[in-house]
Amino acid sequence: MSSKNRLDRAYKNAQRITINDASKFILFSDCHRGDNSFADDFANNRNIYFHALTHYYNEGFQYCELGDGDELWENLSFESIFYAHKNVYMLMKQFHDEERLHMIWGNHDMVYRDPKYVEKHLSTFFDPKTATNEDLFCDIKYHEGIILKHSETEQELFLTHGHQADWWNYLFWKWSRFMVRILWKPLNVMGIADPTSPAKNYTELIKIERRTKRWISENNNLITIVGHTHRPRFPEPGDIAYFNDGSCVHPRSITGLEIENGAISLIKWQIVTTEDGTLKIDRFLLEGPTRLADYKTT
Repeated sequence: MSSKNRLDRAYKNAQRITINDASKFILFSDCHRGDNSFADDFANNRNIYFHALTHYYNEGFQYCELGDGDELWENLSFESIFYAHKNVYMLMKQFHDEERLHMIWGNHDMVYRDPKYVEKHLSTFFDPKTATNEDLFCDIKYHEGIILKHSETEQELFLTHGHQADWWNYLFWKWSRFMVRILWKPLNVMGIADPTSPAKNYTELIKIERRTKRWISENNNLITIVGHTHRPRFPEPGDIAYFNDGSCVHPRSITGLEIENGAISLIKWQIVTTEDGTLKIDRFLLEGPTRLADYKTT
């Protein structure tokens, strides 16, 4: 199956969500939440991520996570990840309880495409304080793709992880997972990068972007938002409508895409030093806001 067929299938089977100009969404991906060990890339930015997500919760945003939220190649189970970053998951639970959480699976959490696996591992957690199982993400659904469709303009935004254009990490993800657990995780602790990861292999990254852009062009320049490569992308109106929200494991920062007031923006959250020498987490606008309608083709 080609990358075109994989993207076609993800689009065809995508969950449909109706939006309008009053809708507010924050899109993050590639958090790679781990077990807080030396190999946990998320641990460095977890405070930034938690602060940013708290802001979006308080401001009434819906949260879309575009895959690779949990690092289930390096880690054997969700349980160790949950207890390492429990505050994050309890915040995500608040989004879920209010039907404001939308989840997509990627290659590093591809096990979530199995509803039975999700139900078994994500529905509840054991609370040592009460010595009972408490609700977590009851009835949560993971999708390969999500389509945000504007109720008035009928414009569509296609959200997916993006590994459909990466044949190795889509078809042979179990082999890649095995290699990461056995070989690359201990080497990663020593600072040696996994060469199969597109985020660390520039040549492969360019190939994946080229395949995705070709698919977008063949589909009437459909706005397509992905992650996977960890490289933020924000096109100008008139260009190929390929967006990438980056990742939450950049050195000292996280990036994402905001949709608000019928417009889209690329943003970054990072720790900055104030004039009095204290540290604070701040939001920076990198690109936009650009009206979604400006990308619409006829």
